[in-house]
Amino acid sequence: MGKAQLDLFTGPAAIVDSGVAPAHVSAELEELAVALPSAVRFGTSSWSFPGWRGLVYADTHNASTLAAHGLSAYAKHPLLRAVGLDRTYYGPIDRDVFRAYAYVVPDDFRFLVKAHELCTIHRYPLHARYGSQRGQLNPYFLDAAYAGDAVVTPCVEGLKDKLGAILFQFSPQDVHALGGSPGFAPALKTFLSSLPPGPCYAVELRNAELFTPRYIHALADSGAVHCVNVHPTMPPVETQYRALEAFKDKPLVVRWLLADGMTYEGAKEAYEPFDAVKGIDPESRQALANIVARHAAGAMVIVNNQAEGSAPLSVAALAAAVVDHRRSVGET
Repeated sequence: MGKAQLDLFTGPAAIVDSGVAPAHVSAELEELAVALPSAVRFGTSSWSFPGWRGLVYADTHNASTLAAHGLSAYAKHPLLRAVGLDRTYYGPIDRDVFRAYAYVVPDDFRFLVKAHELCTIHRYPLHARYGSQRGQLNPYFLDAAYAGDAVVTPCVEGLKDKLGAILFQFSPQDVHALGGSPGFAPALKTFLSSLPPGPCYAVELRNAELFTPRYIHALADSGAVHCVNVHPTMPPVETQYRALEAFKDKPLVVRWLLADGMTYEGAKEAYEPFDAVKGIDPESRQALANIVARHAAGAMVIVNNQAEGSAPLSVAALAAAVVDHRRSVGET
């Protein structure tokens, strides 16, 4: 998301007094929103995309303006009752920024907040933005005290009831350095069990080798949930979901990220400005619809532009598929 969303707020009024208006929404989308179960919330990964003119926003605005002022208009879309906060992965934000976000959305709106990456990277990646720390061990990896102070406390105090879940994303890493599944699972359990009680904690993996019964038991024992995700490095959606019998009474957390065979860079180049579905992924769409429709405890589903080309349009298509599935089995 970059600096555009990192230096924004002087208070809630800075978001409200914006000039960013919501797009006109068709009667068909309004009816679709009414047909969805209230416990199913869809959203997108962030909201600062100029290409969403006519889909989410009435007019064209640059990314900086939308990052700073677009959330209120975004939250008026009937299908967008949640959003993923990605900027928090790159650096913690304070309570007042969370509070400003919460101020401009309805009471039934929810945030999926990505935890700061220092919680989940074992070693600093070999990337220029890490400077002199590149390649070094990260002392804050699975440090519950750091996560509590830097991530959980400001998030909970700022968002209050509008917090849906805090997501710990484990990007692709050297599995052997983590001790493999036998070493990773107990360390994860200790970490999650040591976090402040109260929030829903979700874990997203990018190494399929770590998605094992040990991992599932670690989540269940600590009260956390697995984030079912569509990503080339992970097993199919149905495979992930079938492993979650222990979580059937908890809301489902889902992220639709990237189609098989794609990279984020390749998808970004192919799909910008994210104003149309250009890479339809019918298999993922139907698989997600099936699990969301039959998960009785509800779901929060966050969709990325890189999934098919335009997250708001993918949300609409997925919502329609969920409603169709429910109707096909006689549910209303």
